[in-house]
Amino acid sequence: VNVGCVPKKVMWNTAVHAEFVHDHADYGFETPAVKFNWRTIKDKRDAYVRRLNDIYENNVKKAHIDIIRGYGKFTADPEPTIEVEGKKYTAPHILIATGGRPAVPSDSEIPGASLGMTSDGFFDLEELPRRSVIVGAGYIAVEIAGILSTLGSESSLLIRQDKVV
Repeated sequence: VNVGCVPKKVMWNTAVHAEFVHDHADYGFETPAVKFNWRTIKDKRDAYVRRLNDIYENNVKKAHIDIIRGYGKFTADPEPTIEVEGKKYTAPHILIATGGRPAVPSDSEIPGASLGMTSDGFFDLEELPRRSVIVGAGYIAVEIAGILSTLGSESSLLIRQDKVV
């Protein structure tokens, strides 16, 4: 929800609107100097995600489910027990929502790696980059390249191959 599906869909829809504006003249619409403001969509997208987070958290609380944040692990206790930050919790049903973090290589592993960002960083961008290079061929890479390109960033998509073509 935070750095995946929902904000990506907002950005995808933003790019769709940009395409519609681009094609307006072909359908007889006169659109004088339409300008895109990255900051506006970023602020609105981030506010939307925060609102969704609040809704989800309120629904969990209404269902009388405790949210315990921190590093957790199951224990060897006979009852289902989890330990979070040194405190044990026992319950008939325990869910550990791990989330995920991308592995970022060091500059010694890949020279220049520190100049890049993960797909999560796309949502932190404060402005539309003038130029962008997206490394990868998965659907997220292709979608982000398409979004950036449609919104005005000169974008390139790099795909690794095992042999020279």
